[in-house]
Amino acid sequence: MAPKKEDCKCYLETTVVTIENHKPETPTFSKLAERKNEEGNFFYKDKKYREALSMYKSAIELCPNSSAYHGNKASCLMMLGQYEKALEDVYQALQLDKHYAKGYLQEVRCHIALGDVSSASSSLQRIQELYPDHPSLSEEKKHLSQLKFFIEEGRKAYKKKDFQKVIFCMDKALIQAKACTTFRLIKAECMVFLKRYQEAKHISNDILRIDASNVDALYIKGMCLYYQDILEKAVDNLQEVLKLIPYYKKAEEIYKKAKQLQSKKEDGSRAFKKGNYKDAYAIYTEALNIDLNNVQTNSKLYFNRAVVCLKMNRTNEAIEDCSKAIDLDKEYVKAYLRRAKCYMDTQRYEEAVRDYETLYQKNRTLEYQKVLDRARLELLKSKRKNYYQILGLNKHAAYDDIKKAYHKQALLCHPDRHPDAKEDEQQEQEKKFKEISEAYSILSDPRKRSHYDKGLDITGMNGFRTGGMDPNDLFEVFLRNQVFRRRNQFFFSDGFQPV
Repeated sequence: MAPKKEDCKCYLETTVVTIENHKPETPTFSKLAERKNEEGNFFYKDKKYREALSMYKSAIELCPNSSAYHGNKASCLMMLGQYEKALEDVYQALQLDKHYAKGYLQEVRCHIALGDVSSASSSLQRIQELYPDHPSLSEEKKHLSQLKFFIEEGRKAYKKKDFQKVIFCMDKALIQAKACTTFRLIKAECMVFLKRYQEAKHISNDILRIDASNVDALYIKGMCLYYQDILEKAVDNLQEVLKLIPYYKKAEEIYKKAKQLQSKKEDGSRAFKKGNYKDAYAIYTEALNIDLNNVQTNSKLYFNRAVVCLKMNRTNEAIEDCSKAIDLDKEYVKAYLRRAKCYMDTQRYEEAVRDYETLYQKNRTLEYQKVLDRARLELLKSKRKNYYQILGLNKHAAYDDIKKAYHKQALLCHPDRHPDAKEDEQQEQEKKFKEISEAYSILSDPRKRSHYDKGLDITGMNGFRTGGMDPNDLFEVFLRNQVFRRRNQFFFSDGFQPV
């Protein structure tokens, strides 16, 4: 959008600057003023614009009715990027000399630099009428034409929501309109839409340092805070905008959403802390529907809902919500850690390894190295036979539980129990019987079991698998030992003691 006309007020009615108690001009004052002007010219040629500006101000104080001195001061202010102040001196110069050609050119250049196309066109028209053959006329027309083109192209792109093109057009426009705050703010707003929050905030902060009450810059800053999930500061910032302009529609819309999200997050947190997990889940779900474009906040809402799901023993849903959080924010460390932990708990070790590897690549800490190594170990262990599963036990089973499980499973699968079964079924039962014997051989031996639990290679250990024994012989030995123990228990119960 082009800058408003009131952004560049006309100062044609401004009275000539005078010095309090200044005496009528005399040849002495005129000579002194000219000397100051010449010193200013020296500094100007040396690109020492602040020193030059000081000299021109002194010349004007001594001789306030010189259009040339005002023009020189305006040139200095333009070089310092102070185009609005430069216009004041341009208008003073033109009021003193209506045929001051340099002043009209300065007026055009100031309006172009400020992005005021309408005023620049009017100034060019005056030059055309007064000096139709002026050598700078065609060049200034070209600059204005380029500015108009990119403003119009940017406007079209904005309507189509082609924000990348809008930024391109504003950059091109700012080559001519280098001091136009409006174009910078349009660019910043489009950066917010493209999730380039830091760049947008940098632009708005630069403008606010010069003009703390610029509502558009405050609005852009509020947008950045809102979309970065800094809701409390966003609310405060947008409130300030609405105090200055109560009916600022865009700011009002985001302010309402920020307040809603802030309230829902607080309500969800309270419900969670009280153990009302169903309520917390419902609150976070409602919050996710407030603004689909607020990626950062929604990412955290999905993560919060995942934590609630875990409390409700809905691990698969927790994994899904962590994945959604990561999709929205690829740098969300907490979501990666939570999802990896869920994968570990559900024995999906390959996925867990992948998440821990991602975290380790982002930040090579000892902590991440440890969890990654553990996940890799569990993955390695998961690819071999699960002896605990074969016997129907958990990893913390006691020795007596292992014996009982082996006895039960071996009796069920022993080949002698299936003499009339078909050949295929007999082979299947024999295979199971061998696996059960193998599992018992490893888990009943403390040393082998310890190596197995640690994921170490046990293939080279003496007595691996069934210790070289036939599974049937192993079972017979097991049964004889059981009978011997029962007899001993009988004798011991009658008062006999082992020798």
